[in-house]
Amino acid sequence: MTVTRKTRLAAAALAVALTVVAGCGSGDAQSGGSDAPTRAFAADNGEIKIPVKPKRVIATGYAVPALLEAKAPLVGISTWKRGLPMMTAEDRKKYDELPKVAGEQAAETNYEAIAQADPDLIVIGVPKPVLADIDVKRLQEIAPVVAIGPSVPSAWRELSRKQSDAAGALAGFDAARQEYEAKANQLKEKYKAVLPQLKLGHVGAYGEVAKGNFQREFKDSWGTNVAQDIGANYFGQVKVKGGGSKDVSEYPSIEELPTAFAQADAITYSVKPDGSVPPAVKYVLDSPLWKELPAVKAGKTFAFRYTEAATYRAAMKTLDAVDQAFAPLLKK
Repeated sequence: MTVTRKTRLAAAALAVALTVVAGCGSGDAQSGGSDAPTRAFAADNGEIKIPVKPKRVIATGYAVPALLEAKAPLVGISTWKRGLPMMTAEDRKKYDELPKVAGEQAAETNYEAIAQADPDLIVIGVPKPVLADIDVKRLQEIAPVVAIGPSVPSAWRELSRKQSDAAGALAGFDAARQEYEAKANQLKEKYKAVLPQLKLGHVGAYGEVAKGNFQREFKDSWGTNVAQDIGANYFGQVKVKGGGSKDVSEYPSIEELPTAFAQADAITYSVKPDGSVPPAVKYVLDSPLWKELPAVKAGKTFAFRYTEAATYRAAMKTLDAVDQAFAPLLKK
């Protein structure tokens, strides 16, 4: 009996130990431990229960630069080539070091690599329509998934804050935002006597030369939203809103160039980070119609670099570029 009782006790103790170990392992993979506090978080894919303080975060799409800047505890990211020229040396180093678990497109998601990274939170930063390209249910078997994607381009401010909040990294976010807002206010003061009264138009980088069209961007679009923070006033609006970025930009034929910008006192246009002119913009600048525009004849055209900023730190570079572009306005 004594041997039998000891054997049973030992077996029971072993069973308890195995249960505890298994419970910890499962909890760590899902939400930072079975006893880790959670909270409800409103995302594009519904209200999701997530860790209060995530310890191992995966970020994709627009969440990549936001969570790099906020110093979130990242263990894997998607590639984000468009943002590389705007990253600080510190963020670029971290970007290069982190495992890449997805490509530029949502469909290029490596589910095996995400599982191996053992995250306790996955932040997907893609527009709602693109979510269809991702097997969210498969990801949810790995860790809680919050989809927080963009709408209009200017919404990166709220978007990046929400992404940072989900990852428990608002302190880093707030510091970058305060720095940006301080600089924007300084530039707004600098240009207050010359900029707000100008009616501006903007030529974007996504026109399609083969189709004979150009991209006109209005307020709250990629090329305009940061300049608006220092007092730039872009007139007009799209004829038909198409949702997302198509609510703030349109693609007229090149023949409509005189009509589009006849009222413009000045015209801004997007260039690459190195200052070179992208094909879609060159198509416009080379047009005889461009040369006849009142703003062009008046010498009031300004090239903007870093127009794809989607975080406060990246937008600091955009502010510098906009300041550099508008500097001639202050010369008398």
